[in-house]
Amino acid sequence: MSAALELLRAAQEGDRDACERAVIENNGLIWSVVRRYYGRGVDAEDLYQLGCLGFLKAVQGFDFDYGTCFSTYAVPKIAGEIRRFLRDDGAVKVSRSIREQAQMLYTVRERLRQELGREPLLSELSEATNLTTDEIARTELATDTPESLQQETAEGLTLEGTLGTEAPEEGLVERIALRQAIDGLPEKERMTILLRYFKSLTQEQTARVLGVSQVQISRLERRGLQHLRESFEP
Repeated sequence: MSAALELLRAAQEGDRDACERAVIENNGLIWSVVRRYYGRGVDAEDLYQLGCLGFLKAVQGFDFDYGTCFSTYAVPKIAGEIRRFLRDDGAVKVSRSIREQAQMLYTVRERLRQELGREPLLSELSEATNLTTDEIARTELATDTPESLQQETAEGLTLEGTLGTEAPEEGLVERIALRQAIDGLPEKERMTILLRYFKSLTQEQTARVLGVSQVQISRLERRGLQHLRESFEP
């Protein structure tokens, strides 16, 4: 058995010094996972402590006879501990300014709906709030993420089914990773995915909101989904 595995076995058997040494020697692994969750409203050191807790749980649960590489087993344990905290403590911390923008958007949208008798266009929302379309998109994403990738659009489509994932809540395509991927899409694709899958609008309704044709929405949706699939390919 290698020295690294011997250290892990000693840590598993309750040797406190071995536990400390194992954490120190695997700092790079822990931080590589922790960095994925930067910018979520939690201090980096707190994320690191959660990562260490997940790492030690991985040490306790690791089966030395199974033949799996320890890092392969440890990474999802570390990530899972951080995700659990973020989920239980609020998946994403939203700043006061974003919350205020979200409230303003809600108020303005409702007023425009009454005045216009329809869903307001993105350009109309932008003009009424003095927010850019990009700021509106970021606010929507920050405050109105879906609870599950199984949420359906008006046609019964889901991101889970469209992206082809088998276990999205515990697998690669999790809510935080999905939000990051959508946030990286070109503006029109991002707004199309947001309205179609987060707001459950039809393509026709989405076209009216964005002020484009339904054919354009269909193309934007296909491109956006393709970019998302590529983001989650191993």
